[in-house]
Amino acid sequence: MYLNCHTWYSLRYGTFSVEKLCELGCKFKVEAIALTDINNTSACLNFIKIASGYGIKPILGIDFRNAAQQQYIGLAKNNEGFRQLNEHLSKQLHSKKEFKPEAPKLPDCFIIYPFEKVVANKKTSFRNNEFIGISVESLRKLKFSKYLEYQDKLVLQQSVSFRNKQDYNAHRLLRAIDNNILLSRLPKSEQGSFSHQMMPSEVIASEFEDFQHILENTRELVNACRVDFKFGKTQNRNLRVSGESLEADVARLRELCDKNLPKRYPAANEKVLQRIEKELSAIIKLGFVSYFLINYDIVGYARSQNFPFIGRGSGANSIIAYIIGITNVDPIELDLYFERFINENRSSPPDFDIDFSWKDRNEVTRFIFKRYEFTALMGTYVTFKRKAVARELGKVFGLPKENIDKLSAGFFSPGELDELEKLVLRYSTLIEGFPNYLSVHSGGILILNDSIYNYAATFLPPKGFETIQIDMNIAEEVGIHKFDILAQRGLSKITDAIEIIKENQPNAEIEDIENVDAFKEDPEINRLLKTGDCMGVFYVESPAMRGLLTKLQTDNYLNLVAASSIIRPGISSGGMKEEYIKRHRDPKRRKQGHPVMLEIMEDTYGIMVYQEDVMKVAHKFAGLSFEDADVLRRGMSGKKTSKGQMQRIEAKFRNNCKQKGYDKKIIDEVWEQISSFAGYAFPKGHSASYAVESYQSLYLKKYFPLEFMVSALNNGGGFYDVETYIQEIRKCGGRVHPPCINKSDHPNSIFGKDIYLGLGYIKELETKTVQQILENRQFFGAFKSFDDFIDRVSISIEQLSILLKIDAFRFTKTDKHHLLWKAHFKLNASKPMIKQEKLFNISHRDFELPKFEYSALIEAFDQMELLGFPLCSHFKLLKNPIEKSVRAKDLKYCVGKEILIYGALITAKKTGTSNGKYMYFGTFFDIEGNVFDTVQFPTTAEKYPLRSKGIYKCYGRVNNDLDYISISIKWLQRQDTLTDPRLVGYQFS
Repeated sequence: MYLNCHTWYSLRYGTFSVEKLCELGCKFKVEAIALTDINNTSACLNFIKIASGYGIKPILGIDFRNAAQQQYIGLAKNNEGFRQLNEHLSKQLHSKKEFKPEAPKLPDCFIIYPFEKVVANKKTSFRNNEFIGISVESLRKLKFSKYLEYQDKLVLQQSVSFRNKQDYNAHRLLRAIDNNILLSRLPKSEQGSFSHQMMPSEVIASEFEDFQHILENTRELVNACRVDFKFGKTQNRNLRVSGESLEADVARLRELCDKNLPKRYPAANEKVLQRIEKELSAIIKLGFVSYFLINYDIVGYARSQNFPFIGRGSGANSIIAYIIGITNVDPIELDLYFERFINENRSSPPDFDIDFSWKDRNEVTRFIFKRYEFTALMGTYVTFKRKAVARELGKVFGLPKENIDKLSAGFFSPGELDELEKLVLRYSTLIEGFPNYLSVHSGGILILNDSIYNYAATFLPPKGFETIQIDMNIAEEVGIHKFDILAQRGLSKITDAIEIIKENQPNAEIEDIENVDAFKEDPEINRLLKTGDCMGVFYVESPAMRGLLTKLQTDNYLNLVAASSIIRPGISSGGMKEEYIKRHRDPKRRKQGHPVMLEIMEDTYGIMVYQEDVMKVAHKFAGLSFEDADVLRRGMSGKKTSKGQMQRIEAKFRNNCKQKGYDKKIIDEVWEQISSFAGYAFPKGHSASYAVESYQSLYLKKYFPLEFMVSALNNGGGFYDVETYIQEIRKCGGRVHPPCINKSDHPNSIFGKDIYLGLGYIKELETKTVQQILENRQFFGAFKSFDDFIDRVSISIEQLSILLKIDAFRFTKTDKHHLLWKAHFKLNASKPMIKQEKLFNISHRDFELPKFEYSALIEAFDQMELLGFPLCSHFKLLKNPIEKSVRAKDLKYCVGKEILIYGALITAKKTGTSNGKYMYFGTFFDIEGNVFDTVQFPTTAEKYPLRSKGIYKCYGRVNNDLDYISISIKWLQRQDTLTDPRLVGYQFS
């Protein structure tokens, strides 16, 4: 009987998993274990689920502590007690207050105060449900204590945190990491005792031989505790949305379908009507009505606030979701199977993924919390990663920074390491994978019929929404299903671009952004896809995607939908991507496909491209029902299925194929394709949803490129860095300027073709300084002079120097060095800043200063220091002149030839090969700003690694792979750049 056991969910304290705790209990033949993680109930539900398999009675509790100092332990008598513990813990975590020495009234719980705490606090009165915990160590002190008389209140409290010396050492390292302190300086008060281990029952019996009443009290307490959960039961299915009854919700869903049908299908045919009834029947039968109504509520609120959104994922396979406006993909047009989304074999509710702008998601979340009573965000655990833990342990052991960097990066040979470094790596391996801290799931929200605290405690992250302490895996195990409310930047790129266009080109005619059908037919937009000219466009801007679009010569919506799925790993690794491209480009090659496969997947040339294709093949090729076909898809995707279900489906698949007369070779081949493919492909509806958003972005990029690129930058860019998007702006005819006191806002701003970088880009410029400048300018107009700025803005000499260094006062036509001298004369850095408004403007003295010479090189280095990049071309900073070489635009004329080209590295992808080596795929822009791609095979990748940004001299052979031009590198050389002349003491002009 152990009433105080910790797992690694006692964060940065515990050292093993729930499973290991149960194995330990089984080893020592323990009848009951109380899981009491420190201020955490993350592991409780999983503990209940697995403990019985080890013959252990699970008891749930919490070890309430202030930092490492134990205050008391709470054990749940029953489910209500578990709720009380979770609620008590949550309130304290939300308020960020320490626990008081006395526990509150928790009638359905047992409270155990450690003996040492009782003695220290001189506690003499105890409620009926309160006890004193006695460990083997404290038993010796008890014999000489007045608490020996409290016989009815004494219980066994032998803490369990470690299994052995290695665990204890790992624990001490975790405590040092948590306290950000050297291991040698870790105080005893911040760590557990080495004695906190499980002991054989005979040892406990021997130690407590004269104190049988303590063991008896403990048995009675253990017998009085029982918390039950019905795993597999759907805890939050059949939520009530419209009223008190399921019938009211059903009537509401039917009403919404009838009302919105004419908008989606003005002339609905029999196929549409039959599909509606089929879906409604399944939704009602399986108890998923509330999921549709809740998601309808959410998108309805978004519409009322003009928030853009995209309903995607397998939800796009539902005609009901399309009709009532949760999604915008027509499943009839794209031949999407409803069974991919919902079927009778599916126990979990439908999975709607709804994307909102990153700017709007908090408001949508706030609406959900206000609308539904029992709501919490889904938690997730961030675990210790190898690099991070090596860095943390290096600090704990006091290693120099260069040694820590070496161990973290992994660039060392084992023979060169000293004993301390080896110890860091040894314990890095042990701690890697431990939960490090609780975070918030990327989009999961729980909406329940009853209290969140029935399942776990909650914590309060910075945005202020309660977040449950369990992750999605255990939540699904216990039958709690999440709603996915996700954020992305692509949507806000679109909406912000439209607002920027209206401001910058007030007379411009902007197409209705929802009129995607018109965009799909626009040859100018499709030409961007065909040539891979998609920088900044959501989901299609990466080098790999640009290359694929070029190879496919993508020029229509359906082809883009296919490309979105073809690029996924499952299709690529199975060789199906290359075969699809060849069949797409060469109609004759399509005949090589198996006749049955060609008949099943005519639109994808007999090749599986989407998750639905698995179902098509299983249904039409092997004769499985749609329900069994979806079980097969889910199993192949790594989703959980019933025990033995996959074996049954595979046997049925093979038997049916034999009965159809297929030979074993084709059966094995098709099964292998399904196996390698299903886990990584997109559902077709998901790809279609993304393609719609891509077309909206492509329209804006084609007809309003500057405004679109400014919006892209203002929304965090995308696949590439800021400098790459600035280069794209220049390519589109824009002129990019450094931040300006009068022209710049916090984000980037545009005036005609002039783009001014935002004040928010300037490193070390404080937010309050930016706010003050913008507020003053908004109320009192543009600054007329440098003196006018000093009069109006209360600013320190340090902050003003940053603005001068980036040349933000160039509108004054005065050299920034002259102004910097002036600033030092006019501002006394030691004098306290007076924020009171001046009644009168003071007159300013000017100063006679020597003439300063402008240096473009110094300007570039100042920009690199404050912005992270120069606004001049990197090629102007080269130390040595460029040799005779080709340009990116000429590569198509050099196919098959070996050429020399200079390129500034944009991005490089390192990819492993089957033999354990690696390749590099590089993307560069040349001196004219045009992009080109390179590939380095293992031999050259090892000799010439692409590890850092810069300009490279590249030599290699030009290849043309289905109109996609790239260079196979034979060698490359990073070019030296000029140094800051101020660092070498010599003058540039």
